[in-house]
Amino acid sequence: MMKLPGAAAHFVMCSLVAGCVAQNPYYDPSRAHHREKGFANTSGEASGSRLPAWEVLWRNLRGDFRPKAEPEGGYEKFVADWSVPLDAKALAVTPSSGKRVTWLGHASVLLQTPITTVLTDPVYSDRAGPTWWLGARRRVPAPITAEALPRVDLILISHNHYDHLDVDTVRRIHASQGDAPLWIVPLGLKSWFEDEGIRNVRELDWWDSIEHAGVRVTFTPAQHWSKRTPWDTNQSLWGGFMVEQAGWRFLYTGDTGYSQDFAEIHRRLGAVDLLAVPIGAYEPRDFMRPQHVNPAESVRIAQDLAARRAIGVHWGTFELTQESFDAPPRDLAAALKAAQLAPDYIRTLRHGESLAIQD
Repeated sequence: MMKLPGAAAHFVMCSLVAGCVAQNPYYDPSRAHHREKGFANTSGEASGSRLPAWEVLWRNLRGDFRPKAEPEGGYEKFVADWSVPLDAKALAVTPSSGKRVTWLGHASVLLQTPITTVLTDPVYSDRAGPTWWLGARRRVPAPITAEALPRVDLILISHNHYDHLDVDTVRRIHASQGDAPLWIVPLGLKSWFEDEGIRNVRELDWWDSIEHAGVRVTFTPAQHWSKRTPWDTNQSLWGGFMVEQAGWRFLYTGDTGYSQDFAEIHRRLGAVDLLAVPIGAYEPRDFMRPQHVNPAESVRIAQDLAARRAIGVHWGTFELTQESFDAPPRDLAAALKAAQLAPDYIRTLRHGESLAIQD
């Protein structure tokens, strides 16, 4: 079998076969993003990719889904510059005051407060794909293993794409932490976790909220799509999460293109104290624009949310798209300057780096 490079598992395998799409068991005609056979964005578009399967394959073969150039100085220098040793023992000590956020690579963020620990989209495997040999290659080693994670109260899964939901990582976290963490997932994903023997799962629709471990979690809309096999296009929902604790708000957007969803989140839920927003996987723009923001759009999202501070995620980890691994920080710096914002308004942490937040 031909070995496809880059984000083959993410875009090619998930686009080549139209297949049969089942009836949506969650269908509610009163909700505009519900469809009889799946879900849609608030824009009304039902899928993140407008292109036919043959064009997706052709684009993959010509290199649209892998970096066109190495980072300056090569990957070895990039890893050295953008990684720090992570002290798992220090991370296991819960902050006695304030908050601590740690970037664990790609879209995985660990938020720790005196009363709760929250983890987003943990993926610590060497490839993001359906098998160990097919999928997007990890260029920067994961700064932590599933077994070395501190005890986690809430694990938030934004959608089912392989670079956000990794079966090996999920199994290892479950083996290590048992049923203690509550997994919060979009509509349509609970059964996937139950098939893995995980029972402590809640699935949410957009704007649904739950109270757990001293925080309130609301599932928020994003402009994206879902697909894990040739037969499940948009059968599960996608989105982000607002985590609120004593009036302090953290938002993880999940994967998203730019939309009015974020102005609506601000209107409904209030300003954000800490934002985790994607800044990578944005080239080529004609393909990525509906589903992945570029850094200029990341800045617009932060402004729409009136975010006090932000960190950039979803970059510099897996070979997913055309821009080089070191392009997002440069493009982000230019976007912040153009918006007349402070250079550190959206921080780019290194893999394994923690940021203390005192409010």
